[in-house]
Amino acid sequence: MHLIDIDQLKTLIAIIDSGSFTKAADIVHKTQSAVSMQMKRLEERVGRPIFGKDGRAVRLTEDGKRLLDYARRIVRLSHECVTSFSDAVLSGRVRLGVPDDYADRYLPEILAGFTHSNPKVEVTVMCEPTPMLMERIHSGDLDLAIITHDQERGPAEIIRQERLLWVTSARHAVHEETPLPLALGRPTCNWRRAATDRLDSIGRPFRLLYSSWNSSAVGAAISAGLAVGVLPESAIRSGMRVLGACDGFPAMPSVKIAIVRGRSEDFPLVDALAGHIRQSLDNLSGREPEAAPAIQALAAE
Repeated sequence: MHLIDIDQLKTLIAIIDSGSFTKAADIVHKTQSAVSMQMKRLEERVGRPIFGKDGRAVRLTEDGKRLLDYARRIVRLSHECVTSFSDAVLSGRVRLGVPDDYADRYLPEILAGFTHSNPKVEVTVMCEPTPMLMERIHSGDLDLAIITHDQERGPAEIIRQERLLWVTSARHAVHEETPLPLALGRPTCNWRRAATDRLDSIGRPFRLLYSSWNSSAVGAAISAGLAVGVLPESAIRSGMRVLGACDGFPAMPSVKIAIVRGRSEDFPLVDALAGHIRQSLDNLSGREPEAAPAIQALAAE
């Protein structure tokens, strides 16, 4: 059997990350017709259609999604292999985007470990909500971003999954008020939509008391006992209490944390940071915690 061409896999990744064949052609320094020919040959090689028709949008078939997962791993391993035999020290600048929901929890560990291994690399960090980070990824203003993923945002490498939890102050009973006061993100926030949809589904009256992009502001309103909010389990802090079914709150969906790449041509540098983030945040190979009570006990300390 003939091996798959890594160059074709790199082009496939560029198409998906950029959202179009035209943009991918610029990234891989080929003509659009050459990119199309590469994908035709790749489809012939795997014997399955990779792309489906969805207007002008680039959409992968189920086989295409499976191939993309292999492509990312193969290309990453290729870079790791070459780098492992190189005496060159990485240097330069890489631009990382992180929502502030994750910055407080994950960024110190990520930056400390990466800087220790790559002392000559300058990391520029931008903290903004996921929708804004995605815009910067598409415009080329970021090399890499940690995001909250959903299907509408397109393909991404999911590296962590957490529960999304109802949270209140451990010293107050604001969760018993009617209508229920809420502290949530802005209207485009997926967590906000999930929270209000579930309250609507059980007929629980509520009112938006605080709304902010800034998770610290939302967390402050929760900790002060002014409102109930929703947070991923890693964001639970001392003095907070997790609310569950016994308190009359419906289960929330899980949170998928992913990394997405921009159009940077400095693959070794971006790969190194992506690999470190993956290693720091990955919990998909392990077992998810059994239940929220243990989290609740820790948070109430």
